[in-house]
Amino acid sequence: MTLPSADFLLIAGRAVFLVFSFVVAAVSFTAWRGATRRQTAEVLSQSQLVLQRLAELEARVDAARSAVAELSERLERPAAPVPSSSPSPGYQIAIRLARGGASREELMSGCGLTLAEAELVRRLHGPHAAELRQVS
Repeated sequence: MTLPSADFLLIAGRAVFLVFSFVVAAVSFTAWRGATRRQTAEVLSQSQLVLQRLAELEARVDAARSAVAELSERLERPAAPVPSSSPSPGYQIAIRLARGGASREELMSGCGLTLAEAELVRRLHGPHAAELRQVS
């Protein structure tokens, strides 16, 4: 049996190295493709989440826009008419009665005032109030 020549061994070594390199490249390429697919799937799921949140934000913006429009309509509408500065006829009668010395109960029953209103009218327009005004 003869030993193979050195040239044959070098050629065989190169062939084995090339096959080994091809196998390593194929395995690396397959792993790279798998990683790319996983990353693509992750990016797609994240973009779906971003789109969902964007839709929620658009809904909130639309709701805020309608609320602002409603508020601007309220501001543009004229306000309710301001009541005249003169007291109502019931108060005028209560003031006359208080000047005449009527009690709180008479003011409440005759003019439809509440207890606090009757007390205020008596304090402002009652006989003691007129005496205080004359002293001042």
